Amino acid sequence: MLRHGRTAWNAERRFQGHLDPPLDDVGRVQAYEVAGMIAGLDPELLVSSDAARCTQTAEKIAEICGLELHSDPRFRERSLGHWEGLTRAEVAEAYPDEYADWVAGRDVSRRGGETREQVAVRALAALSELPESTTTVLVTHSATALSLCTALLHLDQQVRLLVPLANCHWTQLQTSPDGARPPWLLRAHNIGVPGTVIPSPRRPDEGDDASDAEA
Repeated sequence: MLRHGRTAWNAERRFQGHLDPPLDDVGRVQAYEVAGMIAGLDPELLVSSDAARCTQTAEKIAEICGLELHSDPRFRERSLGHWEGLTRAEVAEAYPDEYADWVAGRDVSRRGGETREQVAVRALAALSELPESTTTVLVTHSATALSLCTALLHLDQQVRLLVPLANCHWTQLQTSPDGARPPWLLRAHNIGVPGTVIPSPRRPDEGDDASDAEA
């Protein structure tokens, strides 16, 4: 599960959700760099969210790996309702109670968007319809990847054990041996160019500790 490259809205700490900003110059470079790393995994199947930031990232992988790109809107980012298009500072000012819940890592559904469970349900449905392959690359979004990964590992959606993905970093899962539970195992998380990202502590008011950061 690979997160898309950077957008200008990522740099501005602006919530995107279902809105559709493209990659910025940094994001396009990130997509090119990560495509070479993905090629080393010898993927057989490439699937992307239909958001421009994901499609543009996936197109670089398709080009380098010689793969056909498949798209599915069910892998879109979590809908954020009336937060979409606003910066973190703007949300904190306009919706302080909602923002406080988000910073604390709680699921914020009253903003008019999706819950984590709703995101997981649609993403799981799309995943179940994919053809079998030895290695599948899914180009998606941070909050969507977290919800899907949490569901596949049979973890609680209300307890985030994984940090948000950095731009053009991925989570790697593999299937468990037959009959094992959970059916998926976590092999790596937040891997990408130039390597593993270890988040540094931030002030709580910055929101970096929130479980849906960079959505």
